[in-house]
Amino acid sequence: MMLLRLSTLALSRSRFALSPLAETLGSMMVLGKPCTDPWLASWHARHHGAFRAALEVDPFAEGLVRLLGSTKWLPSHVAIPPPGGMRTTLEDELAQVTRAPDEEVRAELEESVARSWKQHDLDWLTGRGWAARTADLLHYTWEAHVASDWPRRRALLERDVTYRAGLLAAYGWPRALQHMSRRSAWVGEDAIRFSDQAFPDRVVGDEGMLFVPVSVLSSGTWLCEAPPTSYALVYPARGSADGAARTRPARSLERLLGTGRAAILHELEHPATSSEIAAHLSLSLGTVGGHLTILRDADLVVGTRVGRRVVYRRTETGHLLASRGKD
Repeated sequence: MMLLRLSTLALSRSRFALSPLAETLGSMMVLGKPCTDPWLASWHARHHGAFRAALEVDPFAEGLVRLLGSTKWLPSHVAIPPPGGMRTTLEDELAQVTRAPDEEVRAELEESVARSWKQHDLDWLTGRGWAARTADLLHYTWEAHVASDWPRRRALLERDVTYRAGLLAAYGWPRALQHMSRRSAWVGEDAIRFSDQAFPDRVVGDEGMLFVPVSVLSSGTWLCEAPPTSYALVYPARGSADGAARTRPARSLERLLGTGRAAILHELEHPATSSEIAAHLSLSLGTVGGHLTILRDADLVVGTRVGRRVVYRRTETGHLLASRGKD
């Protein structure tokens, strides 16, 4: 079992972050193989063919994607803690990717091969400048298959952070980490169980852990490391990369409340801010605010301040109404 050990100071400084690189890496691994998650089917169908065509003309890209999608060890030059917190940019992350020397890249890829559940070789690892070539592949994947959907994905990821930050404020880290993944859990007072694999424990530095949601994962996590003591845990956000998979409220609920208010009450199955609701439903902030006022006056939703944000959730009455109104 592998533990991430945190001092009291590290625990107090742990926080959430966003990573366009992690989102791109996850998307790359999903697009590299047949789709197994129904909620990703529409996005996967739109992008899989073009992505596979790009790999077929580049043996380096083909070999790398195949390896990354079937190993328990992601190379350190692609699994890096996001440097800018919630404002991290892909450009900043790719700049870090390109710095890895070829010797380090090869050593990490050999470790990935050793910890893969499939047979691999590194015959495709030819020439030089492998970190830069990896960055080019990630940049292509971002531009062609992720960037156009990033505003919606970012809203989904920020919503997950809002939800967990609310749990953190109310109950502490053990509750905020609950259900992040099947294997991760709080152990004792100062450690997070990351893996059942026999890896050495890690000691998190005084700057604390980063927790990074990704929208294209349905399960599993990965650890980002920046020696000696900087770590980030990437985990599946509560949602999907495929906006088309979102369901709509029941017609009976729409007839009772109106289409907009019914959509918001339906959306608040998971707590969210007004900005997150507006982004997810493609409504103006003013429209959402007006609907929330009416829903709040009707005792169907309630708002709670978490830091600078007001997070809305259903009341018990609102939850019962939304649940009974399902088709």
